[in-house]
Amino acid sequence: MPVPWFLLSLALGPSPMVLSLERLMGPQDAANCSLGLSCHLWDGDVLCLPGNIEPAPGPVLVPTRLQTKLVLRCHQETDCNLCVRVAVDLAVRGHWEEPEDEEQFGRAADPELEEPKNASLQAQVVLSFQAYPTARCVRLEVQVPAALVQPGQSVGSVTFDCFEAALGAEVQIWSYTQPRYQKELNFIQQLPALPWLNVSADGEDVQLVLDVSEEQHFGLSLYWNQVQGPSKPWWHRNLTGPQTITLNHTDLVPCLCIQVWPLEPDSVRTSICPFKNDTRAHRNLWRAARLQLLPPRGWRLVAPCSLPAEATLCWQAPGRGSCQPLVPPLPRENVTVNEALEFPLLKGHPNLCVQVSSGEKLQLQECLWSDSLGPLKDDMLLVETRGPQDNRSICALEPSGCTPLLSRASTRAARLGEQLLQDLQSGQCLQLWDDDLGALWACPMDKYIHQRWALVWLACLLFAAVLFLLLLLKKDHVKAAARGRAALLLYSADDAGFERLVGTLASALCQLPLRVAVDLWSRRELSAQGSLAWFHAQRLQILQEGGVVILLFSPGAVALCQEWLQDGTSSTPGAHRPHDAFAASLSCVLPDFLQGRAPGRYIGAYFEGLLHPDAVPALFRAVPVLALPSQLPDFLRTLQGPGAARPGWLSNRAERVSRALQPALDSCLLPPGTQETGLEMAPEAGDRT
Repeated sequence: MPVPWFLLSLALGPSPMVLSLERLMGPQDAANCSLGLSCHLWDGDVLCLPGNIEPAPGPVLVPTRLQTKLVLRCHQETDCNLCVRVAVDLAVRGHWEEPEDEEQFGRAADPELEEPKNASLQAQVVLSFQAYPTARCVRLEVQVPAALVQPGQSVGSVTFDCFEAALGAEVQIWSYTQPRYQKELNFIQQLPALPWLNVSADGEDVQLVLDVSEEQHFGLSLYWNQVQGPSKPWWHRNLTGPQTITLNHTDLVPCLCIQVWPLEPDSVRTSICPFKNDTRAHRNLWRAARLQLLPPRGWRLVAPCSLPAEATLCWQAPGRGSCQPLVPPLPRENVTVNEALEFPLLKGHPNLCVQVSSGEKLQLQECLWSDSLGPLKDDMLLVETRGPQDNRSICALEPSGCTPLLSRASTRAARLGEQLLQDLQSGQCLQLWDDDLGALWACPMDKYIHQRWALVWLACLLFAAVLFLLLLLKKDHVKAAARGRAALLLYSADDAGFERLVGTLASALCQLPLRVAVDLWSRRELSAQGSLAWFHAQRLQILQEGGVVILLFSPGAVALCQEWLQDGTSSTPGAHRPHDAFAASLSCVLPDFLQGRAPGRYIGAYFEGLLHPDAVPALFRAVPVLALPSQLPDFLRTLQGPGAARPGWLSNRAERVSRALQPALDSCLLPPGTQETGLEMAPEAGDRT
C-alpha cells in the first residue's frame, strides 16, 4: 500500500505545492534510452543471477556509471510513494573477432562474415535493488546500432522508473550487463529520514520524540538488528501521537534500531538505526558482552549485537602478573557473536582463560573454568613442541617467557626442571592439549613448597598465626554481631507494585538487623557496571562473608527459570528491565542448584496470593522455599543462621515484618485497575545507604 500523503508531506515539504520532486502517475514501471539506442523492459521481476563473469568474445556493453534520482510515484493525487530512478551509462569494450580464414588468406572466407562490424550490438542490463526487508531485480534489453559500436566509446544511457522504497531507508543498487565483461557497479543511497521522528539526548537519558498528529495511530518497535540471523525484538507498542519515549543511556547499543509504521493494512515500515556510530553505544556493547562456557568443550561470545572480535587462550598464574597468551591450541581467530564454538582441549583448567580483543585492544578476559573447577591453582604449565624425526623440546611457561626445563636460568622452573620432568614421565601432570605439533601439561607445584625451615621457626610462625587468627576471629565475630548477617535479595521486576513490595520487605529485614543488598537500591552501580557484573560482585562478597542469597519467586521469576531450564538461556533478553539482576543471575544460580552447591547458600520465598506453591520449579526445592507472611518466623530463623536469637525475639520480629508487609501485599492483591499506557523505561532509582 502506498505511503499516506501526510508522511511524505512531513518528510519532503509542508504542502504538495512546494514539493520539488518529479511526480510519476500510475504504478507501471518504464524504461527509456538515450538517442540512438533502443531498449525494452522485461515484464515482471527476474531472478538476480550473477551470470557468467568470464570476458565475452567480441565487443560487449558494460556499465560505466550509475546515477539515481528521487521521484514520486503517485497512485492517486494525494497518495504517493518515494521512488528511486536509476540511470546507467553504457560503453563498448572489446573488438570483433577476425575470422581465421581471413587472417590466413587476407580475405573473407564467407561473404556473410565479411563485414561483422555492420552487425548491431545487443545486451541485457540487470538492475538489483535492495532495501531491507525488500529486494527486486529487473532486466532491460538494449540494442546499439552498428554505427555506434566502437571500442572504448560511450554509446549512451538507459533509465529505469522506478524502485519504490520507504522513507529513511538505506538502499543498495548494483548493475551489470550480460554478456559479462567486468564486475557490477555498486551504489548506496540514504533516503530522506522522517523529521517527525527525532532522537535527542537529555543528560544520561535519550529521548525519541514522535511529532505526529493526535488522531494518527501508529506502531513503534525497538529491535536489535543482527548481521547473522533474524533481528531480535526488544519492545513494541501501538501508540497514538504525539509521543516522547525515554531510554536510559545504558540501553543504547550500535544495533538498536527503531521501526515505525502507520496502523493500516499493508503499510510501509520505516526503519532507522541512529546509534551505529554512538561511542556510548559501543562502550555499552562491550559491557554487555560476556563469555559463556558450554560443557563439555564448547564456548561462545554472547552480545546483543555483532562486533569485530578475536579470541585466544591464555594462562593466568595466581599472583604472577598478566595472563600469558598461548599460541597453541587456540591461535588468534575471528569470533562470531552468539555462535557456539569448540575448544580443541582435552581437559579444562581453572588457570586457562579466554581473551577477546577488538582492534588490538583487550576487551574481555574470563577464566571460564574457575566456577566449576575452583580458584586459580599454583600449577606450572609445560609446553611440549614436536619437530621432525620425533624431536621434541619442553619448556615451562613463566612471566619471563618459556624456560627450558634443563637450563641454568635462575627461575623456579629451571631449579625444579628435573623434578618436573619426572612428574611428567610418571603421569602426575594433567594433559590439557595434544596434537602433532605439541602438547600442554599442567603440573602441580604444591609439593615443592619449601619445608626446610627450622622447626623452631615453623613453631613460632604457627603460634603467631594461631594467635592472630584467634584475634581476627574474635574481631570478626564482634563486627558481624554488630552488623548482622549479609543477604542478597534477587527478584524479577514484574511490575511497579511488586517492586514496592520487595522494597518494603528489604527495608523490614534491615531492622533485624540484616545487611540486605538488592538491585532496587543500587541502580547507579548497575548502570556503571551492568547487571551481571554487579551480581557477581555482590554474590562473591556475601558468600565469602557466610551470607545467604534470597530467591524471591514471582510469576515473572518462574517464567525466566523455566526458559533457562528448557533452552539453557533466556530467549527474550530484551523483555526485561535493564536493572533486573534476576535474569542476569540465572547463569550462575542454576549451576549451583544443578551441581548441588545450593544448600546453605540459598533460601527461597514467595508471597501468598501472588504465586501458587506448586509453581516453584522442583529444582529449587533443594533449599527451603517459604511462604510469606505465614512462615515469616522460619524465614527469619533461616536468615539468622547458626546462633539465631531466642524464639520469642524472632516471633516479635516476624510480627513487625508482617505488619510492614501487609499494606504493600494487599495493594498487589487488589483487582487490576486502570494502568498507565505511557512507556516508562528503566527508571533511575537512587542508591540506598
